[in-house]
Amino acid sequence: MSDIVDRSWDLQRKIEEKTKHIGKGKYGRVFKMARKPSGEEYLRISQIVAIGLILMGGLGFLIYWIFEYGSDIVVRTFG
Repeated sequence: MSDIVDRSWDLQRKIEEKTKHIGKGKYGRVFKMARKPSGEEYLRISQIVAIGLILMGGLGFLIYWIFEYGSDIVVRTFG
């Protein structure tokens, strides 16, 4: 029983040692400045991401459509 407790304490110390340096490395400043976005910011970001996904999906569909059916249209038009 004490062996399990000792191993768990060793594991706890290892985890604490690894996470101790998080705020002091090259990303420490970013972590200190980070904060939870407000509801308005979250909504705005979600809208921008949704618009980007729709535009990228539309562009991909347009490219697919051109490759699938565009050659037939060009052949029929210019004979």
